[in-house]
Amino acid sequence: MNNHEEMPNPEKIKEIMDVITEKVPGLLKQLGDLLYGPKSAKQFAEAAAIFYKELKNAGMTDAQAFELTQQYMSTLNLGNLMGNAIKHGKD
Repeated sequence: MNNHEEMPNPEKIKEIMDVITEKVPGLLKQLGDLLYGPKSAKQFAEAAAIFYKELKNAGMTDAQAFELTQQYMSTLNLGNLMGNAIKHGKD
């Protein structure tokens, strides 16, 4: 076998690189907006506040409610990241 036959076509490589250069910055910006945009931050804060309030209403101490809210927020954040990514992929 000749190694030149296995080498990818340089024009194809250039086309792929052009697409990557064109698409990746926009995708990174969209991902940043999904993760850290004002709408996501507001929804995240509201969910955490409601969760904390419900724990307090159930009779937990401030420390207990705070600890569980921290745990809830870390799982909520992962769920939001995955959900937003899936939802955005369908748009």
